[in-house]
Amino acid sequence: MEAMLAEERMIDLEKFVSRSGWERAELFPMKGDASFRRYTRLVMDNEKALLMDAPKPQENIDAYLDMTEHLKSLGCRVPKIYAEDRDLGFAIIEDFGDDTFKRLLTDTNYDETALYLKAIDVLKHIHATKAATNIKLPLYDRELLLREVMLFVEWFVPKVSGSTLSGEDNERYRAVWLDVLDHVADDNSVLVLRDYFVDNLMLVEGEGSLDECALLDYQDAVLGSPAYDLVSLIEDARRDISPDVRRAVLAHYFDGNQNIDRLKMLEAISILGAQRHAKVLGIFTRLSERDQKHGYLMHLPRVQKLFARSLASPKLAAVREVVFDLVPNLGEIVIAPPEADMNALKPPVA
Repeated sequence: MEAMLAEERMIDLEKFVSRSGWERAELFPMKGDASFRRYTRLVMDNEKALLMDAPKPQENIDAYLDMTEHLKSLGCRVPKIYAEDRDLGFAIIEDFGDDTFKRLLTDTNYDETALYLKAIDVLKHIHATKAATNIKLPLYDRELLLREVMLFVEWFVPKVSGSTLSGEDNERYRAVWLDVLDHVADDNSVLVLRDYFVDNLMLVEGEGSLDECALLDYQDAVLGSPAYDLVSLIEDARRDISPDVRRAVLAHYFDGNQNIDRLKMLEAISILGAQRHAKVLGIFTRLSERDQKHGYLMHLPRVQKLFARSLASPKLAAVREVVFDLVPNLGEIVIAPPEADMNALKPPVA
């Protein structure tokens, strides 16, 4: 059945490409990510584009397309949309190339601080633009924040402890988070892109940061605290960021923002950083356990350390006590990917 559905989708995809005027294009599939979306580079003559395959109900292409238009209206650099089929979940979009901030920081000698400051310029622009919140989006409220933070005890804790939590421990963990989230859950003052880090930022040609820093992967946007995207950038689950860069980023964000209560913002960064790290530990474990995407396990030690560091905040003392009671060696655990099943590689017996 799955094979039949996959074949039907390929036929639909080919028809979409053809009626969009790209029937002569060469197709170059690109590496996937944690989502169900798939991208294929289309090259035809001297033109190129990206084919997005975002199957419903797993992916919400409507949210992506609507948010693209909204961000464009705010002056942000987002992909142009050349063709779309919302019902089927297909779109052909502008191809920005391969210069993600992550690749530039990994493969070249590009100035790390300079890239991060460009990202902050875009974030400051979004946060300062009143029209940014003139869109109907979910609120990053206590219910949503709590639902995400529970992923830690649903997936990560059982994996490292070998057993599911008791009802009492589960409720204890939930209760301490409810108290902490009250400090940030009522702030829905800005547009939060939610996955604002170097994998989803690209350097493109332009004048000034708004033109040069292109945005990707924003379909899960919500209205929430300005601290969330900021902490996503400076406490990245996938790469280490030096203390000097972190200080420069925070200083640049605060520069000119006279109305910001810096102490309150730093407290929100600690709380939402801990919330995000708990969520990511659960998601990365789930990607391995449920979806067999074991590559995400390599990032867990970094996220565990970031989580432990966030929990040092006095505002999170009660959460820290419960978390370290559940996982005493939080910063030291290494989860190895499962070994390949050698029997599965043997040829079948005749």
